[in-house]
Amino acid sequence: MLDTLLAFGRHWLTGMQIDVTRYIVFSVGVWFTLWIVLAAPLAGRKIRETRPEARQLLIEFGTSIRSIAIFSTIGLLTFGLFRVGWLPGPLIAKSWGPVWFWTSLVLMIIAHDAWFYWTHRLIHDRRLFRRFHRRHHRSNNPSPFTAYSFDLGEAAINGIFVPLWMILVPTQWPVVGLFMLHQIVRNTIGHSGYELFPARKDGRPLLPWITTVTHHDLHHAQAGWNYGLYFTFWDKVMGTEHPEYLKRFAEVTARKDRKLEATSSPSPA
Repeated sequence: MLDTLLAFGRHWLTGMQIDVTRYIVFSVGVWFTLWIVLAAPLAGRKIRETRPEARQLLIEFGTSIRSIAIFSTIGLLTFGLFRVGWLPGPLIAKSWGPVWFWTSLVLMIIAHDAWFYWTHRLIHDRRLFRRFHRRHHRSNNPSPFTAYSFDLGEAAINGIFVPLWMILVPTQWPVVGLFMLHQIVRNTIGHSGYELFPARKDGRPLLPWITTVTHHDLHHAQAGWNYGLYFTFWDKVMGTEHPEYLKRFAEVTARKDRKLEATSSPSPA
């Protein structure tokens, strides 16, 4: 019994260490790179003129660590099932070879986008919002640290996806690691406040099926729109894409283009 408790404790601490490290590396890294090092070169791509106060960043950081603790606790479910032999999926997936390795990663990302969209819309219901989602929207002007700044209920909803997926779909453990890496990269960039995605000549996103930073920033500014996480598919199909999204994206990317043109134009003789 003691050995089992120690094993669960070690697994929880390992999960915390990995996820906290991943969160710190990318939240601090994106913040330092965009807000400090490249702030001047990327000034034209800043979506809003103002920046959140330091107090907001500290609260977001602390709340995100709490969310990671919830993720690690929920992760004990799959650890326990695997330990007693009731989670054969990882071994099955390994026997299916490298093609399934990468296929399962793509499917996991697509499924998580659907999970996020529909649970996100659910917790925007006025009967649930205050308990499940208000903390995240207190960051009206988001930062990279906003990534995991969740109420307890929202953290649980986000954390349960991986165990459910692992139970239902044979998936190797390294695939989960890559999925989590992709998720935190997209999450910190999506809350960064700088539009980093390329635009076509007509001002539309070069990759229209991917959510841009402007896409999610609009959700924080006007919460009734843009519920998607990675892809624009569900917002387009369900009619929840902000009506001015493409206009706002074009405006931000055009600001950069004008700045580049100004700096590259020869000075008058």
